[in-house]
Amino acid sequence: MTAAIRIEGLAKSFTLHNQGGVRLSVLDGFDLAVEAGECVALHGPSGIGKSTVLRCIYANYRADRGRILVRHRDGTVDMAAAHPREILAVRRETVGHVSQFLRVIPRVAAEDVVAETLRGRGADPEAATKAARRMLQRLNIPAELHRLAPATFSGGEQQRVNLARVFVADYPVLLLDEPTASLDRENRDVVLKLIREAAGRGAAIAGIFHDSEVRDAVATRTVPLIAAREAA
Repeated sequence: MTAAIRIEGLAKSFTLHNQGGVRLSVLDGFDLAVEAGECVALHGPSGIGKSTVLRCIYANYRADRGRILVRHRDGTVDMAAAHPREILAVRRETVGHVSQFLRVIPRVAAEDVVAETLRGRGADPEAATKAARRMLQRLNIPAELHRLAPATFSGGEQQRVNLARVFVADYPVLLLDEPTASLDRENRDVVLKLIREAAGRGAAIAGIFHDSEVRDAVATRTVPLIAAREAA
């Protein structure tokens, strides 16, 4: 069976224009395969390239070279070479990404931020809103906040809206960048249960979990990253 995510020879570097054009190599020849039902934890010190891997899979970053194959519909898409329209389709239907920070349009209500995930997939607007409210409640966002813009929320509340926005849909692939950061133990435990449920239904999960207790609770295996940085 084809892996849900397969990375082959991924290389990614950044040019620091405000540092005299220094070129920083972050990933060089990185390989990874994630099967359905797995939760793979990317592990290593800060700055080693873990978030870069997730952003390359999601095509926020374009790879310098290599292939990033994601199982989508009845085939695979190389996110390193796909057309923008195809990337958007993969994001809408197949790959959910929990980033470290919630980025939304100001003044849009929290329930609309979450419901948009389902509306974008063609769900009935009313049904999408009801599902959004249920997920927000599960993540302990009080009902009186559902119609307020997340920009007014605390950091932990914003992170829970960020999580609800992704977990409201049954994405086949999940990319989780510190999903429990800034959460208290009660809300962290809710997120751990959501991750386990997603893996149980067959989602392929790649994540970054600096909290070793969280990592041990959800990861089926750990993949260490090795430094590839070379200034040129």
